[in-house]
Amino acid sequence: MWLHAYESFRTYKDKVKFYHDQKLMKRTFHPGDLVLLFNSRLKLFPGKLKSKWSRPFMVKRVYQSRAVELESSTEDDQQRRWIVNGQRLKHYVGGDVEQFASVMMLVDP
Repeated sequence: MWLHAYESFRTYKDKVKFYHDQKLMKRTFHPGDLVLLFNSRLKLFPGKLKSKWSRPFMVKRVYQSRAVELESSTEDDQQRRWIVNGQRLKHYVGGDVEQFASVMMLVDP
């Protein structure tokens, strides 16, 4: 009976892992890409309008273990580099966005 419960649990666990792995997005980063860094410290201070993602950083180097070396330049022209886990990053797709507007003239009948 114990062996049957163990096998049932193992089958359930494999199915849940397969379902979860299907939902994961594979992200590949290349040197020169702009990325956003997840800031886990903001979880301590909940707020609706606080962003969990830090400003865009530039990828300098990507390691085989999916670690990524980031570079940040500040207003003082100091370059700061550090290595983070690639799972804490997402691509930055911001920048200048063109906005189109259409004008409709309404006339009373």
